[in-house]
Amino acid sequence: MRYSGLALSEVSPIPLSHDSVNRWLSSSALRPSGVWNLTQSLINKKEPCFLVCDDTILDKNRSEKIELVHYQYSGNAHDVIAGIGLVNLVWHGLRSHDSIPVDYRIYDKASDGKSKNDHFREMLKLAQDRGINPDDVVADAWYSSLNNLKAIESIGWTWVMGLKKNRKVNRGETLEKLDIPDEGLKVHLRGYGWITVFRFVAKNGRTDYIGTNRDNPSRDHIELVMKSRWKIEVYHRELKQTCGLERCQSRTGRAQRNHIFLAISAWIQRFKRRLAGGFSFYQQQWDVIKHDISREITKLMSFA
Repeated sequence: MRYSGLALSEVSPIPLSHDSVNRWLSSSALRPSGVWNLTQSLINKKEPCFLVCDDTILDKNRSEKIELVHYQYSGNAHDVIAGIGLVNLVWHGLRSHDSIPVDYRIYDKASDGKSKNDHFREMLKLAQDRGINPDDVVADAWYSSLNNLKAIESIGWTWVMGLKKNRKVNRGETLEKLDIPDEGLKVHLRGYGWITVFRFVAKNGRTDYIGTNRDNPSRDHIELVMKSRWKIEVYHRELKQTCGLERCQSRTGRAQRNHIFLAISAWIQRFKRRLAGGFSFYQQQWDVIKHDISREITKLMSFA
């Protein structure tokens, strides 16, 4: 798939130059609040839910002189790459099992002075103002700083988050040195207070430590949270593979910001179609091109 002003001008049903597309993309001001305007009608605020936060890196390793691009660590690449940092907040319904974006932020500390944690707390506060009341706030170890945990508790919410193995608890002990039973272990997190920690060992041998401020949490609930958290990874993959999230080559930050909003908007439209007809994102993408491919194959066969 091609994601460019030229490609749009070639398929547009009305006369449209690629220069006008580029000018519009560089001059419009599409904001993250627009995502909530598009998705709030899809969310049942009375449904039990999680709020899941995670970030992803838009790979720009092959691009030069693009605003917003910084060298950042990518979990997918397992390396530091040149890219744009995107922090996403997703609502996950516990009855519908739908995962729907409600907010996002672009990480660019040079322009706004905000860290990923600043964006995280800002989005949570805005979610509260919008009437969302999650059963748990869910994120990986990157977002389990003391400031974040205290901010969540100050709202009156509970959290379930990853903790690094060297996190200090009790009297100077680290999590990796503790004998943690399957039912979890209550520990005193330095600078915070009492929490319960669970230990999970993956098939590849990786050990994850998951903490929560919930009262008497069960292992089954923590496992449910971990499975639900995976849905935001699926969301990131669908954005990149079916909505062209990484494919904008414009050099201006404003154009990049607008493209990101439009990619998320495209995801929302595809999500609505999936709800209506059960078509997966990849099936929808295939439906766009399969008839043209069939016609081209027929033409080629006629010359055989």
